[in-house]
Amino acid sequence: MRLRNVKGSKEYIEKSPFVIQNPEDYKGRFYTFFHNNHPLHIEIGMGKGQFIHALAAKNPDINYIGIEMYSSVLYRALERRAEMELSNLYFLRFDAKYLADIFVPGEVDRIYLNFSDPWPKDRHAKRRLTSPAFLALYDSILKPDGIIQFKTDNRMLFDFSVESVHQSGRWKIDEITYDLHHSEFLTGNIMTEYESKFVAEGKPICRFVISR
Repeated sequence: MRLRNVKGSKEYIEKSPFVIQNPEDYKGRFYTFFHNNHPLHIEIGMGKGQFIHALAAKNPDINYIGIEMYSSVLYRALERRAEMELSNLYFLRFDAKYLADIFVPGEVDRIYLNFSDPWPKDRHAKRRLTSPAFLALYDSILKPDGIIQFKTDNRMLFDFSVESVHQSGRWKIDEITYDLHHSEFLTGNIMTEYESKFVAEGKPICRFVISR
């Protein structure tokens, strides 16, 4: 589905006080941006931000960064952010393949991947956010006890992701379900925009949590 361009979104993002404009300047010291030493959680491809806004409101002692590469989508998240009194949530317009340019090893405590683009064609497999290359990238920035939580409605992508974990030799699956909303792992679950839509349509949601 083609993203609808929002006129002026790039300019809005460049002026927003809720966007980290020069993330490279905080590499290894994002605690100075947040002015505390709280754990740092990031969501990659956070869309309009329903999930990460709810997390930040629920957990004031955790710092959150929502990462989104599309200006028009991030613009919608910023509209929501402007309506909320939060000091622990900021955003980046950024391509996730460059994460190692802005985070040092062990700087991130947790990574959330929610309803990522499945890139269904085989030739685009390396672009999937759960590909072996991306898992290696996450390995380079997560704390030793850090975890990754992944949710999707796309069974093909989920099977690919499980296989990537097994092939890595580095990661292990701590929790897995092929129908989250009829599983033991539903307690405490926070839904994204897509998740709310798919659940209403009766589609099962796949989820795993992995660690090293």
